[in-house]
Amino acid sequence: MCGIFAIFNLPGDANAYRQRALYLSKKLRHRGPDWSGCVVTGNHILCHERLAIVGVESGAQPLTNDDESVILSVNGEIYNHRALRKMCPAETHFKTQSDCEAILHLYKQIGPDVVKHLDGMFSWVLLDKKKNRILAARDPIGITTLYQGWNSKQPGTLYFSSELKALNEECDRIIAFPPGHIFDSETGETTRYFDPTWWDGEKIPTQPVDYTLIRESLEKAVRKRLMSEVPYGVLLSGGLDSSLIASIAARETQKIIAGQTPLNRDGDDVDESAVASWPRLHSFSIGLEGSPDLAAARVAADFLKTVHHEYTFTVQDGLDAIADVVYHLETYDVTTIRASTPMYLLSRKIKAMGVKMVLSGEGADEIFGGYLYFHAAPSAADLHTETVNRVKNLHYADCLRANKSTMAWGVEARVPFLDKSFLEVAMNVDPKEKMSFKGKMEKHILRKAFDTSDDPTAQPYLPDSILWRQKEQFSDGVGYSWIDTLKDTALTKVSDEDFAKASERWPKDTPQTKEAYWYREVFEQWFPQEACTESVVRWIPRGDWGCPADPSGRAQKVHDAAYTKDA
Repeated sequence: MCGIFAIFNLPGDANAYRQRALYLSKKLRHRGPDWSGCVVTGNHILCHERLAIVGVESGAQPLTNDDESVILSVNGEIYNHRALRKMCPAETHFKTQSDCEAILHLYKQIGPDVVKHLDGMFSWVLLDKKKNRILAARDPIGITTLYQGWNSKQPGTLYFSSELKALNEECDRIIAFPPGHIFDSETGETTRYFDPTWWDGEKIPTQPVDYTLIRESLEKAVRKRLMSEVPYGVLLSGGLDSSLIASIAARETQKIIAGQTPLNRDGDDVDESAVASWPRLHSFSIGLEGSPDLAAARVAADFLKTVHHEYTFTVQDGLDAIADVVYHLETYDVTTIRASTPMYLLSRKIKAMGVKMVLSGEGADEIFGGYLYFHAAPSAADLHTETVNRVKNLHYADCLRANKSTMAWGVEARVPFLDKSFLEVAMNVDPKEKMSFKGKMEKHILRKAFDTSDDPTAQPYLPDSILWRQKEQFSDGVGYSWIDTLKDTALTKVSDEDFAKASERWPKDTPQTKEAYWYREVFEQWFPQEACTESVVRWIPRGDWGCPADPSGRAQKVHDAAYTKDA
Protein backbone atom coordinates (compact mmCIF):
# COMPACT_ATOMS: atom_id res chain seq x y z
CA MET A 1 0.00 0.00 0.00
CA CYS A 2 1.00 3.61 -0.45
CA GLY A 3 -0.24 7.17 -0.02
CA ILE A 4 -2.03 9.08 -2.76
CA PHE A 5 -2.95 12.74 -3.05
CA ALA A 6 -4.68 14.40 -6.00
CA ILE A 7 -6.29 17.70 -6.93
CA PHE A 8 -8.61 18.02 -9.91
CA ASN A 9 -9.49 21.29 -11.61
CA LEU A 10 -7.46 23.83 -9.64
CA PRO A 11 -8.23 27.44 -10.53
CA GLY A 12 -5.31 28.84 -12.51
CA ASP A 13 -1.97 27.22 -13.29
CA ALA A 14 -1.40 24.10 -11.23
CA ASN A 15 2.39 24.49 -11.49
CA ALA A 16 2.14 27.42 -9.13
CA TYR A 17 0.58 25.01 -6.60
CA ARG A 18 3.14 22.22 -7.05
CA GLN A 19 5.18 22.95 -3.91
CA ARG A 20 2.04 23.18 -1.81
CA ALA A 21 0.87 19.84 -3.19
CA LEU A 22 4.24 18.27 -2.38
CA TYR A 23 3.99 19.62 1.16
CA LEU A 24 0.54 18.08 1.59
CA SER A 25 1.58 14.79 0.02
CA LYS A 26 4.55 14.63 2.37
CA LYS A 27 2.08 14.33 5.25
CA LEU A 28 1.41 10.83 3.86
CA ARG A 29 5.05 9.75 3.54
CA HIS A 30 4.86 7.38 6.49
CA ARG A 31 2.59 5.30 4.21
CA GLY A 32 5.13 5.22 1.40
CA PRO A 33 8.71 5.93 2.48
CA ASP A 34 10.34 4.22 -0.53
CA TRP A 35 9.80 6.89 -3.21
CA SER A 36 7.74 9.96 -4.08
CA GLY A 37 6.21 10.99 -7.38
CA CYS A 38 4.30 14.03 -8.66
CA VAL A 39 2.69 14.78 -12.01
CA VAL A 40 1.33 18.24 -12.83
CA THR A 41 -0.67 18.64 -16.01
CA GLY A 42 -3.04 21.47 -16.90
CA ASN A 43 -4.83 22.38 -13.70
CA HIS A 44 -4.52 18.92 -12.14
CA ILE A 45 -1.97 17.37 -9.77
CA LEU A 46 -1.43 13.72 -8.85
CA CYS A 47 1.07 12.75 -6.13
CA HIS A 48 2.20 9.40 -4.80
CA GLU A 49 4.15 8.17 -1.78
CA ARG A 50 5.29 4.63 -2.48
CA LEU A 51 5.64 1.50 -0.36
CA ALA A 52 7.29 -1.00 -2.74
CA ILE A 53 6.01 -4.58 -2.36
CA VAL A 54 5.26 -5.76 -5.92
CA GLY A 55 7.23 -4.53 -8.93
CA VAL A 56 9.84 -3.21 -6.50
CA GLU A 57 12.38 -2.27 -9.17
CA SER A 58 10.05 -0.60 -11.65
CA GLY A 59 6.70 0.32 -10.13
CA ALA A 60 7.18 4.00 -9.25
CA GLN A 61 4.03 6.12 -9.53
CA PRO A 62 2.07 7.98 -10.78
CA LEU A 63 1.87 5.56 -13.72
CA THR A 64 1.29 6.76 -17.28
CA ASN A 65 0.53 5.16 -20.62
CA ASP A 66 2.81 5.61 -23.63
CA ASP A 67 1.45 8.99 -24.76
CA GLU A 68 0.96 10.11 -21.13
CA SER A 69 -2.69 10.87 -21.80
CA VAL A 70 -3.79 8.70 -18.86
CA ILE A 71 -2.23 9.10 -15.42
CA LEU A 72 -2.86 6.80 -12.45
CA SER A 73 -2.04 6.98 -8.75
CA VAL A 74 -2.89 3.86 -6.71
CA ASN A 75 -2.79 2.81 -3.09
CA GLY A 76 -3.26 -0.94 -2.84
CA GLU A 77 -2.63 -4.39 -4.24
CA ILE A 78 -4.38 -6.01 -7.21
CA TYR A 79 -4.21 -9.76 -6.67
CA ASN A 80 -5.52 -10.75 -10.12
CA HIS A 81 -3.22 -8.41 -12.04
CA ARG A 82 -1.81 -11.19 -14.24
CA ALA A 83 -5.31 -12.12 -15.37
CA LEU A 84 -6.04 -8.44 -16.03
CA ARG A 85 -2.93 -8.14 -18.19
CA LYS A 86 -4.25 -10.95 -20.35
CA MET A 87 -7.46 -8.97 -20.90
CA CYS A 88 -5.47 -6.14 -22.50
CA PRO A 89 -4.77 -6.12 -26.25
CA ALA A 90 -1.66 -8.08 -27.26
CA GLU A 91 0.12 -4.91 -28.40
CA THR A 92 -0.27 -3.22 -24.99
CA HIS A 93 3.07 -1.90 -23.73
CA PHE A 94 3.55 -2.42 -20.00
CA LYS A 95 6.24 -0.13 -18.65
CA THR A 96 6.52 -1.75 -15.22
CA GLN A 97 5.96 -4.97 -13.28
CA SER A 98 3.51 -3.15 -11.00
CA ASP A 99 0.33 -5.02 -10.18
CA CYS A 100 -1.53 -1.72 -10.65
CA GLU A 101 -0.52 -0.86 -14.22
CA ALA A 102 -3.22 -3.07 -15.76
CA ILE A 103 -5.83 -0.60 -14.44
CA LEU A 104 -4.37 2.08 -16.68
CA HIS A 105 -4.58 0.03 -19.87
CA LEU A 106 -7.90 -1.65 -19.17
CA TYR A 107 -9.45 1.77 -18.62
CA LYS A 108 -8.62 2.55 -22.25
CA GLN A 109 -10.61 -0.53 -23.27
CA ILE A 110 -13.64 -0.52 -20.97
CA GLY A 111 -13.66 2.82 -19.18
CA PRO A 112 -14.88 3.07 -15.57
CA ASP A 113 -16.04 -0.56 -15.63
CA VAL A 114 -12.42 -1.52 -15.04
CA VAL A 115 -13.13 -1.26 -11.32
CA LYS A 116 -15.59 -4.16 -11.51
CA HIS A 117 -12.81 -6.48 -12.66
CA LEU A 118 -10.39 -5.76 -9.82
CA ASP A 119 -9.73 -8.32 -7.11
CA GLY A 120 -7.78 -6.64 -4.36
CA MET A 121 -7.64 -3.80 -1.90
CA PHE A 122 -7.25 -0.40 -3.48
CA SER A 123 -7.95 3.28 -3.65
CA TRP A 124 -6.98 5.07 -6.85
CA VAL A 125 -7.34 8.26 -8.82
CA LEU A 126 -7.11 8.20 -12.62
CA LEU A 127 -6.83 11.28 -14.86
CA ASP A 128 -7.78 11.12 -18.54
CA LYS A 129 -6.16 14.24 -20.00
CA LYS A 130 -7.88 14.01 -23.38
CA LYS A 131 -11.33 13.96 -21.82
CA ASN A 132 -10.40 16.20 -18.88
CA ARG A 133 -11.90 13.47 -16.75
CA ILE A 134 -11.00 12.14 -13.33
CA LEU A 135 -12.08 8.86 -11.75
CA ALA A 136 -11.66 7.89 -8.11
CA ALA A 137 -12.47 4.46 -6.69
CA ARG A 138 -12.20 2.53 -3.44
CA ASP A 139 -12.19 -1.21 -2.83
CA PRO A 140 -15.48 -2.98 -1.99
CA ILE A 141 -15.15 -3.04 1.81
CA GLY A 142 -12.81 -0.09 2.42
CA ILE A 143 -9.68 -1.97 3.45
CA THR A 144 -7.70 0.95 2.09
CA THR A 145 -8.49 4.48 3.17
CA LEU A 146 -9.59 7.32 0.90
CA TYR A 147 -10.98 10.79 1.59
CA GLN A 148 -12.60 13.37 -0.67
CA GLY A 149 -12.58 17.08 0.04
CA TRP A 150 -13.96 20.38 -1.21
CA ASN A 151 -13.07 24.03 -0.64
CA SER A 152 -16.03 26.42 -0.87
CA LYS A 153 -13.67 29.13 -2.14
CA GLN A 154 -12.72 26.89 -5.08
CA PRO A 155 -16.00 25.61 -6.52
CA GLY A 156 -15.34 22.88 -9.04
CA THR A 157 -12.06 21.79 -7.46
CA LEU A 158 -11.86 18.29 -5.98
CA TYR A 159 -9.33 16.87 -3.54
CA PHE A 160 -8.54 13.21 -2.85
CA SER A 161 -6.18 11.77 -0.27
CA SER A 162 -5.36 8.52 1.52
CA GLU A 163 -5.62 10.32 4.84
CA LEU A 164 -7.47 13.23 6.37
CA LYS A 165 -4.30 15.04 7.41
CA ALA A 166 -3.44 16.03 3.83
CA LEU A 167 -6.83 17.71 3.37
CA ASN A 168 -7.78 19.41 6.61
CA GLU A 169 -5.73 22.56 5.91
CA GLU A 170 -7.21 22.93 2.42
CA CYS A 171 -10.83 21.79 2.61
CA ASP A 172 -13.88 22.95 4.53
CA ARG A 173 -15.75 19.73 3.78
CA ILE A 174 -14.18 16.27 3.96
CA ILE A 175 -15.81 12.86 3.72
CA ALA A 176 -14.62 9.30 3.87
CA PHE A 177 -15.00 8.18 0.25
CA PRO A 178 -17.56 5.33 0.31
CA PRO A 179 -16.17 1.81 -0.22
CA GLY A 180 -17.35 -0.06 -3.29
CA HIS A 181 -17.98 3.21 -5.14
CA ILE A 182 -16.45 5.08 -8.07
CA PHE A 183 -16.57 8.82 -8.76
CA ASP A 184 -16.66 10.05 -12.35
CA SER A 185 -16.17 13.77 -13.03
CA GLU A 186 -17.85 13.30 -16.41
CA THR A 187 -21.17 12.73 -14.66
CA GLY A 188 -20.30 14.34 -11.33
CA GLU A 189 -21.72 11.28 -9.59
CA THR A 190 -20.38 8.74 -7.12
CA THR A 191 -21.99 5.37 -7.83
CA ARG A 192 -21.80 1.96 -6.21
CA TYR A 193 -20.15 -0.64 -8.41
CA PHE A 194 -19.96 -3.39 -5.76
CA ASP A 195 -23.25 -5.30 -5.74
CA PRO A 196 -22.90 -8.65 -3.98
CA THR A 197 -25.82 -10.97 -3.35
CA TRP A 198 -25.73 -10.35 0.42
CA TRP A 199 -25.82 -6.53 0.36
CA ASP A 200 -29.47 -6.19 1.42
CA GLY A 201 -29.36 -6.91 5.14
CA GLU A 202 -33.13 -7.39 5.29
CA LYS A 203 -32.92 -10.32 2.88
CA ILE A 204 -32.24 -13.29 5.14
CA PRO A 205 -30.25 -16.13 3.53
CA THR A 206 -31.28 -19.77 3.89
CA GLN A 207 -28.17 -21.49 2.51
CA PRO A 208 -27.08 -24.42 4.71
CA VAL A 209 -23.52 -24.22 5.98
CA ASP A 210 -20.89 -25.93 3.82
CA TYR A 211 -17.85 -26.36 6.05
CA THR A 212 -15.61 -27.54 3.23
CA LEU A 213 -16.50 -24.54 1.09
CA ILE A 214 -15.81 -22.14 3.97
CA ARG A 215 -12.43 -23.74 4.63
CA GLU A 216 -11.33 -23.88 1.00
CA SER A 217 -12.55 -20.34 0.26
CA LEU A 218 -10.52 -18.93 3.15
CA GLU A 219 -7.46 -20.95 2.13
CA LYS A 220 -7.67 -19.48 -1.36
CA ALA A 221 -8.10 -15.98 0.07
CA VAL A 222 -4.91 -16.37 2.10
CA ARG A 223 -3.00 -17.90 -0.82
CA LYS A 224 -3.64 -14.99 -3.18
CA ARG A 225 -2.51 -12.54 -0.48
CA LEU A 226 0.96 -14.05 -0.37
CA MET A 227 1.72 -12.05 -3.53
CA SER A 228 4.87 -10.22 -2.48
CA GLU A 229 8.46 -9.56 -3.48
CA VAL A 230 9.49 -8.67 0.07
CA PRO A 231 9.54 -10.65 3.36
CA TYR A 232 6.15 -10.96 5.03
CA GLY A 233 4.69 -12.23 8.28
CA VAL A 234 1.46 -12.66 10.23
CA LEU A 235 -0.03 -10.77 13.15
CA LEU A 236 -0.74 -13.44 15.76
CA SER A 237 -2.80 -12.55 18.83
CA GLY A 238 -3.53 -16.16 19.72
CA GLY A 239 -7.21 -15.62 19.01
CA LEU A 240 -9.14 -17.74 16.52
CA ASP A 241 -9.06 -15.35 13.57
CA SER A 242 -5.38 -14.44 13.44
CA SER A 243 -4.37 -18.00 14.33
CA LEU A 244 -6.37 -19.47 11.43
CA ILE A 245 -4.80 -17.01 9.01
CA ALA A 246 -1.35 -17.88 10.40
CA SER A 247 -2.05 -21.60 10.11
CA ILE A 248 -3.14 -21.36 6.48
CA ALA A 249 -0.24 -19.05 5.60
CA ALA A 250 2.25 -21.47 7.19
CA ARG A 251 0.84 -24.34 5.15
CA GLU A 252 0.83 -22.38 1.92
CA THR A 253 4.36 -21.12 2.49
CA GLN A 254 5.63 -24.67 2.94
CA LYS A 255 3.78 -25.80 -0.20
CA ILE A 256 5.46 -23.07 -2.20
CA ILE A 257 8.90 -24.00 -0.87
CA ALA A 258 8.24 -27.68 -1.66
CA GLY A 259 7.07 -26.77 -5.17
CA GLN A 260 3.61 -28.18 -4.49
CA THR A 261 1.65 -25.01 -5.28
CA PRO A 262 1.48 -23.68 -8.89
CA LEU A 263 2.33 -20.03 -8.46
CA ASN A 264 -0.37 -18.68 -10.72
CA ARG A 265 -3.17 -21.14 -10.02
CA ASP A 266 -6.62 -19.54 -10.27
CA GLY A 267 -5.04 -16.18 -10.93
CA ASP A 268 -2.98 -16.28 -7.73
CA ASP A 269 0.42 -14.65 -7.95
CA VAL A 270 2.84 -15.73 -5.25
CA ASP A 271 6.44 -14.63 -5.66
CA GLU A 272 8.97 -17.28 -4.66
CA SER A 273 11.68 -14.72 -3.88
CA ALA A 274 9.90 -13.49 -0.75
CA VAL A 275 9.38 -17.04 0.47
CA ALA A 276 12.98 -17.96 -0.29
CA SER A 277 14.31 -15.05 1.74
CA TRP A 278 12.24 -16.05 4.80
CA PRO A 279 11.51 -19.78 4.27
CA ARG A 280 9.79 -20.06 7.66
CA LEU A 281 6.79 -17.91 8.37
CA HIS A 282 7.40 -15.18 10.95
CA SER A 283 4.68 -14.29 13.45
CA PHE A 284 4.33 -11.23 15.66
CA SER A 285 2.43 -10.62 18.89
CA ILE A 286 2.23 -7.90 21.54
CA GLY A 287 0.80 -7.50 25.00
CA LEU A 288 1.38 -6.36 28.53
CA GLU A 289 3.50 -8.66 30.65
CA GLY A 290 1.47 -11.80 31.38
CA SER A 291 -1.38 -10.91 29.00
CA PRO A 292 -3.82 -13.57 27.70
CA ASP A 293 -2.87 -12.89 24.08
CA LEU A 294 0.87 -13.38 24.61
CA ALA A 295 0.30 -16.74 26.26
CA ALA A 296 -2.13 -17.93 23.57
CA ALA A 297 0.06 -16.65 20.72
CA ARG A 298 2.97 -18.66 22.13
CA VAL A 299 0.88 -21.82 22.02
CA ALA A 300 -0.23 -21.15 18.43
CA ALA A 301 3.28 -20.25 17.24
CA ASP A 302 4.79 -23.37 18.81
CA PHE A 303 2.15 -25.51 17.15
CA LEU A 304 2.60 -23.85 13.74
CA LYS A 305 6.40 -23.76 14.05
CA THR A 306 6.60 -20.12 13.04
CA VAL A 307 9.57 -17.91 13.86
CA HIS A 308 7.78 -16.06 16.61
CA HIS A 309 8.53 -12.52 17.79
CA GLU A 310 6.90 -11.51 21.06
CA TYR A 311 6.91 -7.95 22.30
CA THR A 312 5.74 -6.58 25.61
CA PHE A 313 4.75 -2.99 26.20
CA THR A 314 4.08 -1.16 29.43
CA VAL A 315 0.96 0.78 30.23
CA GLN A 316 3.08 3.92 30.16
CA ASP A 317 4.34 3.05 26.65
CA GLY A 318 0.73 2.92 25.56
CA LEU A 319 -0.29 6.12 27.30
CA ASP A 320 2.66 7.96 25.75
CA ALA A 321 1.52 6.84 22.30
CA ILE A 322 -2.14 7.91 22.55
CA ALA A 323 -1.67 11.35 20.96
CA ASP A 324 0.29 9.87 18.03
CA VAL A 325 -2.29 7.11 17.60
CA VAL A 326 -5.12 9.65 17.36
CA TYR A 327 -3.07 11.61 14.81
CA HIS A 328 -2.50 8.57 12.61
CA LEU A 329 -5.92 6.98 13.06
CA GLU A 330 -7.80 10.27 12.56
CA THR A 331 -10.66 9.21 14.82
CA TYR A 332 -11.88 9.70 18.36
CA ASP A 333 -13.73 6.38 18.52
CA VAL A 334 -13.00 4.73 21.86
CA THR A 335 -12.68 1.09 20.87
CA THR A 336 -10.60 1.93 17.79
CA ILE A 337 -8.08 3.89 19.85
CA ARG A 338 -7.94 1.24 22.56
CA ALA A 339 -7.13 -1.50 20.04
CA SER A 340 -4.98 0.60 17.71
CA THR A 341 -2.43 1.59 20.33
CA PRO A 342 -0.82 -1.84 20.81
CA MET A 343 -1.12 -2.53 17.08
CA TYR A 344 0.64 0.77 16.37
CA LEU A 345 3.46 -0.13 18.78
CA LEU A 346 3.81 -3.63 17.30
CA SER A 347 3.95 -2.27 13.74
CA ARG A 348 6.98 -0.18 14.66
CA LYS A 349 8.77 -3.31 15.86
CA ILE A 350 7.81 -5.18 12.70
CA LYS A 351 9.10 -2.43 10.44
CA ALA A 352 12.38 -2.38 12.36
CA MET A 353 12.87 -6.01 11.30
CA GLY A 354 12.58 -5.09 7.63
CA VAL A 355 9.09 -6.54 7.14
CA LYS A 356 6.73 -4.59 4.89
CA MET A 357 3.67 -6.83 4.71
CA VAL A 358 1.65 -8.82 7.25
CA LEU A 359 -1.52 -10.86 7.15
CA SER A 360 -4.17 -10.06 9.74
CA GLY A 361 -7.51 -11.46 10.92
CA GLU A 362 -9.86 -8.48 10.71
CA GLY A 363 -13.42 -9.09 9.52
CA ALA A 364 -14.29 -12.50 10.93
CA ASP A 365 -16.22 -11.13 13.90
CA GLU A 366 -18.40 -8.97 11.68
CA ILE A 367 -19.01 -11.79 9.20
CA PHE A 368 -19.78 -14.57 11.69
CA GLY A 369 -21.27 -12.58 14.58
CA GLY A 370 -18.20 -13.12 16.70
CA TYR A 371 -18.40 -10.20 19.10
CA LEU A 372 -19.73 -11.29 22.45
CA TYR A 373 -22.67 -8.88 22.25
CA PHE A 374 -24.02 -11.05 19.42
CA HIS A 375 -25.01 -13.55 22.12
CA ALA A 376 -27.83 -11.10 22.85
CA ALA A 377 -29.22 -11.11 19.30
CA PRO A 378 -33.04 -11.44 19.58
CA SER A 379 -33.26 -13.63 16.47
CA ALA A 380 -31.27 -15.08 13.59
CA ALA A 381 -32.70 -12.40 11.28
CA ASP A 382 -31.56 -9.65 13.65
CA LEU A 383 -28.11 -11.21 13.82
CA HIS A 384 -27.82 -11.33 10.04
CA THR A 385 -28.89 -7.72 9.57
CA GLU A 386 -26.36 -6.67 12.19
CA THR A 387 -23.54 -8.63 10.52
CA VAL A 388 -24.31 -6.98 7.18
CA ASN A 389 -24.29 -3.54 8.78
CA ARG A 390 -21.05 -4.29 10.61
CA VAL A 391 -19.33 -5.44 7.40
CA LYS A 392 -20.57 -2.35 5.56
CA ASN A 393 -19.12 -0.12 8.29
CA LEU A 394 -15.78 -1.86 8.73
CA HIS A 395 -14.05 1.06 7.01
CA TYR A 396 -14.90 3.26 10.00
CA ALA A 397 -13.50 0.82 12.56
CA ASP A 398 -11.39 -2.34 12.16
CA CYS A 399 -10.31 -1.70 8.56
CA LEU A 400 -9.34 1.84 9.49
CA ARG A 401 -7.40 0.51 12.50
CA ALA A 402 -5.63 -2.24 10.57
CA ASN A 403 -4.70 0.12 7.74
CA LYS A 404 -3.57 3.19 9.63
CA SER A 405 -1.95 1.53 12.66
CA THR A 406 0.37 -0.43 10.38
CA MET A 407 0.82 2.18 7.64
CA ALA A 408 1.93 4.69 10.27
CA TRP A 409 5.22 2.78 10.03
CA GLY A 410 5.11 1.76 6.37
CA VAL A 411 3.78 -1.77 6.98
CA GLU A 412 0.95 -3.14 4.84
CA ALA A 413 -1.78 -5.30 6.44
CA ARG A 414 -3.74 -7.72 4.25
CA VAL A 415 -7.03 -9.16 5.45
CA PRO A 416 -8.09 -12.49 3.86
CA PHE A 417 -11.47 -12.66 5.64
CA LEU A 418 -12.61 -9.69 3.54
CA ASP A 419 -11.93 -11.40 0.24
CA LYS A 420 -14.89 -10.86 -2.12
CA SER A 421 -15.33 -14.56 -2.89
CA PHE A 422 -15.09 -15.56 0.76
CA LEU A 423 -17.70 -12.97 1.67
CA GLU A 424 -20.06 -14.42 -0.94
CA VAL A 425 -19.79 -17.78 0.79
CA ALA A 426 -19.85 -16.70 4.43
CA MET A 427 -22.48 -13.95 4.22
CA ASN A 428 -24.96 -16.24 2.48
CA VAL A 429 -25.03 -18.87 5.23
CA ASP A 430 -28.35 -19.23 7.07
CA PRO A 431 -27.86 -16.97 10.13
CA LYS A 432 -29.38 -19.66 12.37
CA GLU A 433 -26.00 -21.36 12.00
CA LYS A 434 -24.27 -18.24 13.34
CA MET A 435 -26.36 -17.88 16.51
CA SER A 436 -24.40 -18.32 19.72
CA PHE A 437 -25.71 -19.26 23.14
CA LYS A 438 -24.78 -21.35 26.16
CA GLY A 439 -23.27 -24.54 24.78
CA LYS A 440 -22.60 -23.08 21.33
CA MET A 441 -19.62 -20.75 21.08
CA GLU A 442 -19.53 -17.64 18.90
CA LYS A 443 -18.15 -18.25 15.36
CA HIS A 444 -19.00 -21.92 15.77
CA ILE A 445 -19.20 -22.61 12.02
CA LEU A 446 -15.79 -21.07 11.37
CA ARG A 447 -14.26 -23.16 14.16
CA LYS A 448 -16.01 -26.28 12.90
CA ALA A 449 -14.79 -25.70 9.34
CA PHE A 450 -11.22 -26.08 10.56
CA ASP A 451 -11.84 -28.78 13.16
CA THR A 452 -10.20 -32.01 11.98
CA SER A 453 -10.98 -34.05 15.10
CA ASP A 454 -13.29 -36.35 13.11
CA ASP A 455 -10.44 -37.32 10.78
CA PRO A 456 -7.48 -38.88 12.62
CA THR A 457 -5.39 -38.82 9.41
CA ALA A 458 -5.71 -35.05 8.92
CA GLN A 459 -3.11 -32.57 10.10
CA PRO A 460 -4.84 -30.25 12.61
CA TYR A 461 -4.92 -26.57 11.74
CA LEU A 462 -4.72 -25.45 15.37
CA PRO A 463 -4.64 -26.93 18.87
CA ASP A 464 -8.08 -27.15 20.45
CA SER A 465 -7.15 -24.56 23.08
CA ILE A 466 -6.81 -21.99 20.29
CA LEU A 467 -9.47 -23.25 17.90
CA TRP A 468 -12.08 -23.12 20.68
CA ARG A 469 -10.74 -20.11 22.62
CA GLN A 470 -13.43 -17.61 23.60
CA LYS A 471 -13.53 -14.36 21.65
CA GLU A 472 -11.16 -11.84 23.18
CA GLN A 473 -11.21 -8.35 21.69
CA PHE A 474 -7.68 -7.20 20.92
CA SER A 475 -7.85 -4.26 23.32
CA ASP A 476 -8.77 -6.73 26.10
CA GLY A 477 -6.45 -9.55 25.11
CA VAL A 478 -3.28 -7.44 25.25
CA GLY A 479 -3.86 -7.24 29.01
CA TYR A 480 -6.96 -6.37 31.01
CA SER A 481 -5.17 -3.57 32.85
CA TRP A 482 -4.78 -1.68 29.54
CA ILE A 483 -8.42 -0.60 29.30
CA ASP A 484 -8.71 -0.26 33.06
CA THR A 485 -5.78 2.18 33.07
CA LEU A 486 -7.18 4.18 30.15
CA LYS A 487 -10.41 4.69 32.08
CA ASP A 488 -8.55 5.65 35.26
CA THR A 489 -6.25 8.05 33.37
CA ALA A 490 -9.24 9.78 31.80
CA LEU A 491 -10.62 10.48 35.27
CA THR A 492 -7.47 12.48 36.05
CA LYS A 493 -7.40 14.31 32.72
CA VAL A 494 -11.04 15.39 32.51
CA SER A 495 -12.65 17.34 35.33
CA ASP A 496 -16.26 16.87 36.36
CA GLU A 497 -16.92 20.48 35.40
CA ASP A 498 -15.56 20.06 31.87
CA PHE A 499 -17.34 16.76 31.36
CA ALA A 500 -20.66 18.32 32.43
CA LYS A 501 -20.29 20.81 29.55
CA ALA A 502 -19.38 18.19 26.93
CA SER A 503 -22.62 18.66 25.00
CA GLU A 504 -22.02 22.40 24.75
CA ARG A 505 -18.54 21.89 23.40
CA TRP A 506 -19.45 19.04 21.04
CA PRO A 507 -23.17 18.89 20.17
CA LYS A 508 -22.37 16.21 17.57
CA ASP A 509 -21.12 12.88 18.97
CA THR A 510 -21.12 14.20 22.50
CA PRO A 511 -18.71 12.07 24.58
CA GLN A 512 -20.58 9.85 27.02
CA THR A 513 -17.56 8.98 29.18
CA LYS A 514 -14.47 10.81 30.34
CA GLU A 515 -12.35 8.45 28.27
CA ALA A 516 -14.28 9.45 25.16
CA TYR A 517 -13.95 13.13 26.15
CA TRP A 518 -10.17 12.73 26.45
CA TYR A 519 -9.83 11.22 22.97
CA ARG A 520 -12.13 13.84 21.45
CA GLU A 521 -9.98 16.59 22.95
CA VAL A 522 -6.79 15.04 21.54
CA PHE A 523 -8.46 14.67 18.14
CA GLU A 524 -9.45 18.34 18.17
CA GLN A 525 -5.87 19.36 18.93
CA TRP A 526 -4.68 17.59 15.78
CA PHE A 527 -7.73 18.35 13.63
CA PRO A 528 -9.44 21.53 14.87
CA GLN A 529 -11.42 22.08 11.68
CA GLU A 530 -15.10 21.20 11.94
CA ALA A 531 -14.90 19.40 8.58
CA CYS A 532 -12.76 16.68 10.13
CA THR A 533 -15.54 15.12 12.20
CA GLU A 534 -17.77 14.15 9.28
CA SER A 535 -15.66 11.06 8.56
CA VAL A 536 -15.73 9.72 12.13
CA VAL A 537 -18.23 7.05 13.19
CA ARG A 538 -18.22 5.54 16.69
CA TRP A 539 -18.31 1.76 17.27
CA ILE A 540 -20.75 0.73 20.00
CA PRO A 541 -22.66 -2.52 20.74
CA ARG A 542 -26.41 -2.73 20.23
CA GLY A 543 -28.02 -0.93 23.14
CA ASP A 544 -31.48 -2.04 21.97
CA TRP A 545 -30.36 -5.63 22.53
CA GLY A 546 -29.72 -4.79 26.17
CA CYS A 547 -25.95 -4.55 25.65
CA PRO A 548 -23.76 -2.15 27.68
CA ALA A 549 -22.46 0.87 25.77
CA ASP A 550 -18.85 0.08 26.72
CA PRO A 551 -17.33 -1.57 23.61
CA SER A 552 -15.01 -3.82 25.63
CA GLY A 553 -15.77 -7.52 25.36
CA ARG A 554 -15.49 -7.74 29.14
CA ALA A 555 -18.53 -5.46 29.40
CA GLN A 556 -20.61 -8.40 28.10
CA LYS A 557 -21.82 -10.81 30.77
CA VAL A 558 -20.89 -13.91 28.72
CA HIS A 559 -17.18 -13.03 28.90
CA ASP A 560 -15.26 -15.37 31.19
CA ALA A 561 -13.70 -12.32 32.89
CA ALA A 562 -16.68 -9.99 32.64
CA TYR A 563 -16.92 -6.83 34.75
CA THR A 564 -20.27 -8.11 36.06
CA LYS A 565 -21.87 -11.53 36.06
CA ASP A 566 -25.42 -12.73 36.43
CA ALA A 567 -26.10 -13.96 39.92
